[in-house]
Amino acid sequence: MSTQPVPTDAAAVKAADRAHVFHSWSAQGLIDPFVVAGAEGSYFWDHDGNRHLDFSSQLVNTNIGHQHPKVVAAIQEQAARLCTIAPGFAVDVRSEAARLIAGRTPGDLDKIFFTNGGAEAVENAVRMARLHTGRPKVLSAYRSYHGATAAAINLTGDPRRWPSDTASAGVVRFWGPFRYRSPFHAETDEQECERALRHLEDTIVFEGPGTIAAVILETVPGTAGIMVPPPGYLPGVRELCDRYGIVLILDEVMAGFGRTGRWFAADHFGVVPDLLTFAKGVNSGYVPLGGVAISAEIAATFEERPYPGGLTYSGHPLACASAVATINAMAEEGIVENAARIGEDVLGPGLRELAGRHPSIGDVRGLGVFWAVELVRDRRTREPLVPYAATGGANAPMAAVTAAIKEAGVWPFVNMNRVHVVPPCTITEAEAKAGLAALDHALTVADRYVA
Repeated sequence: MSTQPVPTDAAAVKAADRAHVFHSWSAQGLIDPFVVAGAEGSYFWDHDGNRHLDFSSQLVNTNIGHQHPKVVAAIQEQAARLCTIAPGFAVDVRSEAARLIAGRTPGDLDKIFFTNGGAEAVENAVRMARLHTGRPKVLSAYRSYHGATAAAINLTGDPRRWPSDTASAGVVRFWGPFRYRSPFHAETDEQECERALRHLEDTIVFEGPGTIAAVILETVPGTAGIMVPPPGYLPGVRELCDRYGIVLILDEVMAGFGRTGRWFAADHFGVVPDLLTFAKGVNSGYVPLGGVAISAEIAATFEERPYPGGLTYSGHPLACASAVATINAMAEEGIVENAARIGEDVLGPGLRELAGRHPSIGDVRGLGVFWAVELVRDRRTREPLVPYAATGGANAPMAAVTAAIKEAGVWPFVNMNRVHVVPPCTITEAEAKAGLAALDHALTVADRYVA
């Protein structure tokens, strides 16, 4: 047992971190974590009071910003009343969280299975689909991220899958639509939609429809690039799943709860999945929480047949209390509507205006407070500013851009050759414009690498 005092300053915090904390997705000896002293609203700061505008929403999850007083109070009140109870009991705050979530999900997704986060939600959604259909395979897109647990990482399309890919998880991958880098040589959204659906149906047919339990898609892929699907694509996937008796799982872990300017991204497309996974924005990550919203048909499979899955902290009271307070605050304060307005009036126009001035911007795309700026060396050839999955020296241009944004007092979300503009749904117009100004400054760095 350590006898060291509790760290109270930046140096002590950093020393304790480096001595004892093992960080995710990192070479432990090569990182230098930023020491955070506090946060509020759209900002966080260090022990010297240096503030950063959080244009990343941490991991695209603090949808209502930091330290929302109504949510903090709800957690405190719940802790004083009932800190924890096993998931087999009925408890008011868990029931209310489920009711509020079910009331906002599309269609008949009225049953909620709670998890600790998004990856576990995906794990359980896939398990439900396989048990419901009696089939083993799941189809997922190459440009995707579904989590870091066993099944979720195998479903993932991005390079984080590679070190853990067992190639035996019953996963079949396909290409989703992305017209800017179309694998189908499409020149219009209509062509991209038609050809992507034909490719998906060919994959289903050649894999054997009777072997496929589910198709899982991020409604709007997040970490992989915020590629908004073309009109007609998701309804087309829904029709294919219906035709072949396949469960449609929409992963809304990142896109849900206001991020795209709607409660769920599926609302933009008029599509009702059979299973919908959520986490992150459901309570802005104040306490770990995720879950699966389940259709009536799939829920009926487990009416008299036990569902073989569960978690000690499923529907944890503190997490559910934070979800209830978050959802109510979002409704009362018009937070979803604010996200839509900021996207339509500030971020979308602002980013397109930057694209007109910076030759390093190849594409701008997004909805609500969910945008990606794709950086290129050559607009004509669309060569990315850095290669796919670049590391070390090959990633130097993006590292320089990232550093320039941080130097301007903004904390960005950067992945491969993209800067994602994903601030809290509560961000003000003035804050959004300040973030765009920092990005404008940093893009002069990216422009130096343009051919």
